[in-house]
Amino acid sequence: MGNKGRRAAALAAAAVLAFSAMTGCGTKIDNEATVLTVGDDKVTMDVANFFARHQQAIAQMQYSSILGDDFWGTSLSEESGTMEEEVKKNILKSLEQMYVLEDHMADYGVELTEEEKAKIADAAKEFVKANDAENLEKVSGSEKTVSRVLELVTIQNKMRQAMVADVDTEVSDEEAAQKSMQYVFFSFTKTDDDGKSSDMNDEEKAELKKTAEAFAAMAKKADDFEALAKEQEQTASTLTFDSKDTSPSEELIKAADALKEGEVTDVIEGENGYYVAKLTSLFDQDATNTEKDNIVAERQNTKYQEILDGFMDDAKIKVNNDEWNKVSFKKLDVTMKQEQTEEK
Repeated sequence: MGNKGRRAAALAAAAVLAFSAMTGCGTKIDNEATVLTVGDDKVTMDVANFFARHQQAIAQMQYSSILGDDFWGTSLSEESGTMEEEVKKNILKSLEQMYVLEDHMADYGVELTEEEKAKIADAAKEFVKANDAENLEKVSGSEKTVSRVLELVTIQNKMRQAMVADVDTEVSDEEAAQKSMQYVFFSFTKTDDDGKSSDMNDEEKAELKKTAEAFAAMAKKADDFEALAKEQEQTASTLTFDSKDTSPSEELIKAADALKEGEVTDVIEGENGYYVAKLTSLFDQDATNTEKDNIVAERQNTKYQEILDGFMDDAKIKVNNDEWNKVSFKKLDVTMKQEQTEEK
């Protein structure tokens, strides 16, 4: 089996999870009930519930430290639903896509190898061993169900590789060219002795601009921008960029892009403060190589999404919301620990 196949199999095997904590009882799940039909395929609740609990645990790791433990009922914006509604919507979409991709395996000659099947079976056994019977029941974590979800994940990854195999991976230096700069940011936000932040008034901004102008004048004569910044109790940041970038400030990028190597900008006013920058390189090879990888990844993502969208447009999908609504993140709290498996 090639390296790509081994990586796909290892990815599935690495998904062995131990659910380390569960609180709440949740709604009783009928594992054999059909929650989703994709063409002629019936997706049963055990597969949907296990996949959903896996994604729930990942989301809780990502968001609980930022939004607090009780975040499933919160909304990130007026236009969006609750966190639970949004995450469940994405989970259902992922399930639909995985089954649609499985239906198109023959189009790309994709199959699961015996080695991949063995890795999946071993991963499912390890999962069952790592969890007690009560927790397994709550997440529909039977060996059969875990194997099925890992099959779908592995197929999805192998299909993606096949679908983007003919994408052009050649990118010229000219297309990916990155410059580099050092800059100092003079923020419009001030902090008092108690650590509280507030916006500067116009008078304070005028004084800040004088400080930035004095720094710019010195920087145009100095050999070492970073050393000068340190001497002036400022912080010099390094940034690689091209003319299409807009962060941290569109005004900064435009001004720096117009410089010759070694030149320093005048004071540049951005939305949140003033900037002074020095162009340190007209061509940064390391950053350019990274940008080449980004360009190829973008081409691959575009190709994959175009093909997948076509598959989805042609697919006949029906959701049983009565069953899907029984999967509640607020009623059953799930956390997990990742068990690392060695790739061979």
